[in-house]
Amino acid sequence: MSDTTAAPASTASADPPATILEHMRRMMAGEIPPPAVSRLVGFTADFVEPGHTLFRMDADERHANPMGTLHGGILCDLADAAMGTAWGSTLGEGETYTTVELKINFMRPVWRATLTAEARVIGGGRTVGLTECRVTDEKGRLVAHATSTLLTLRGDAAQGR
Repeated sequence: MSDTTAAPASTASADPPATILEHMRRMMAGEIPPPAVSRLVGFTADFVEPGHTLFRMDADERHANPMGTLHGGILCDLADAAMGTAWGSTLGEGETYTTVELKINFMRPVWRATLTAEARVIGGGRTVGLTECRVTDEKGRLVAHATSTLLTLRGDAAQGR
C-alpha cells in the first residue's frame, strides 16, 4: 500500500522559479517538465499571463467513459488546471494555492476533439479567488463551463505545494 502522506518526487529544477507565472513560462519554454497530471491526461498550457490562461488537449477514445463519450472528470481536470493556473499566475513569490470548490456544467458530448480551456480570474482578494473557464471544441462550440474558488496559501501552508 502506498503512503499517501509522502510528497511526490519533485520535478523542480536546481534554480526553482520565484512565482507560479515564472514557473509556467519556464515550463512552456521546455526548461522544466510539465506536471505528471498534464502528461497523464494529455493537456498543455499554451498561454499564461496574469489572470488569463489557455490550455489545450486532444480528446480521443482513451478519455472515454463507458458510453463512449469524453469522461466528465477529464473535462474537470482540464478546466481545473486552467483555472488554477489563472489564479496562480497572479500570486507573488512564495505564494501558492489550492482549489476549494469547482463547479462544472457539461454542455455537449465529445467523442474526439481538440479542446481549448480558456480561464480568467473574475474576482478575488488577498486570500480567496474566483475563476471561470470556457471549454470549447475546434469549431468554437461550448463543451463545458466551469467556475472555481481558490485559496491562496502562504508561509508554512505553501511549503511543498
